Amino acid sequence: MPGRLAAFDWDDLRFFLAVARTGTLRGGAESIQANHATVSRRLAALEDAVEARLFDRTKGGLRLTQLGEELLPHALRVEEEVAAASRVVAGRDTRPAGPIYVSIPPFMALSSIFDDFAEFSRQFEDIDIHLQVSNAFADLERREADVSIRYAYEVTEDVVGRRLVRCSKAVYCSADYAEKIKNNGGDGLTWVGWNEAEGETTAPWVVKSLFPNARLRHRINEGVPQVTLAAAGAGLTYLPCFIGDRYPGLVRVPDQNPIPDRSLWLLLHSDLRKTARIRMFVDFLAHRIKSRKDEFVAGAAQ
Repeated sequence: MPGRLAAFDWDDLRFFLAVARTGTLRGGAESIQANHATVSRRLAALEDAVEARLFDRTKGGLRLTQLGEELLPHALRVEEEVAAASRVVAGRDTRPAGPIYVSIPPFMALSSIFDDFAEFSRQFEDIDIHLQVSNAFADLERREADVSIRYAYEVTEDVVGRRLVRCSKAVYCSADYAEKIKNNGGDGLTWVGWNEAEGETTAPWVVKSLFPNARLRHRINEGVPQVTLAAAGAGLTYLPCFIGDRYPGLVRVPDQNPIPDRSLWLLLHSDLRKTARIRMFVDFLAHRIKSRKDEFVAGAAQ
């Protein structure tokens, strides 16, 4: 490999990997929560150090050059070793103080779990919660987070995990919109959906619902605006009961039984089980959520 190895900054590999994984400078910056200009500068510094391009600039984004392809497995091994060393050090930390990096999906900001975060911070003043809010699952193996809170059917990674509770979902809408509901299968009504294909006016979950005749009109790829649009009167939407029952302006559509949905998981890497602050946080959160099981299983009574 060409280049002046004395000028090689190994930390630049982190930026190289981020761009390699996403194919763009902006995507790489977002994936590691860095500034776009910083990623561009560090990547340029790495290319200067090896005296060669690591990416070809194409219309479709950045594509690894032959040298970039050769560097990639080495960079991945460096990342794995650094992450493993970090977990070993963190796992021996017996002080109930310091930061905890928690990954959580954005729609959870509407849940009572944030009340739990606030109460934890009041009880443990020396422990700081750093939230990483994203729909992407944090890679705990690479220390993208210390703890991951997920809403999923199952977890397949080799991590220490607790399935706290199997949740339920129901159909919600605004109080004004509820007055339009008649016993006609949803004729004249509309759905606020998720990521269904453009042009589709129905979907399998619509057909199986109480309102198979309602039109799938709106599509939103994020939970928070989905909730707010439904509360504004735009239509019906499926929501976890622990979100829909809590949000002002929403009512649960009557004459329905909540149906089983995903589970709420609390995950961490096995190397961090003995880290005092993380152990305290995980135990605290698990106890609080399980103590409100009915809120998640079927929601509050309407």
